[in-house]
Amino acid sequence: MPFHSFFQWCDDTALAVAIRDSRFLFPIIESIHILALAVLLGTVIVVSLRLLGVGLTRSSASEVYGTLSGLRNGALVTMIVTGFMLFSSEAIKCYENPPFWAKMIMLFFAIVFQYTVVRSTTNKPAVSLSRFRATAAACLSLFLWFGVGAAGRAIGFY
Repeated sequence: MPFHSFFQWCDDTALAVAIRDSRFLFPIIESIHILALAVLLGTVIVVSLRLLGVGLTRSSASEVYGTLSGLRNGALVTMIVTGFMLFSSEAIKCYENPPFWAKMIMLFFAIVFQYTVVRSTTNKPAVSLSRFRATAAACLSLFLWFGVGAAGRAIGFY
């Protein structure tokens, strides 16, 4: 139980208690969290479609990635902040919830993949970008981010 004391501390914070004791805070925070996820997934889908050569072919992958970076980064920060708020309100429940751990693992890999592989793939000039690399980056990015969403949804059913 290496993280149990941290989860207990989160569960006992004033923020967690306030969210648990409020009738409206949890659904409001969760709505913002899901809207941020939708924006983030939207940017991931657009960049992935560009890497697959399906959409926005008049713009380079680098231009599409760069144009959407503000939305993507803002949505990610919003998701992390609201996600922590939601987590803290039921931290002990999350500790024993396998979908929560699956979400956290996929989230870690999705963020790392997005800001390393996808970014470097989109920054390559079109002439030097292999079709396999672009396709693999797009498909794995979509898999990871939709996995985060699906695991997040599964948390409530466990």
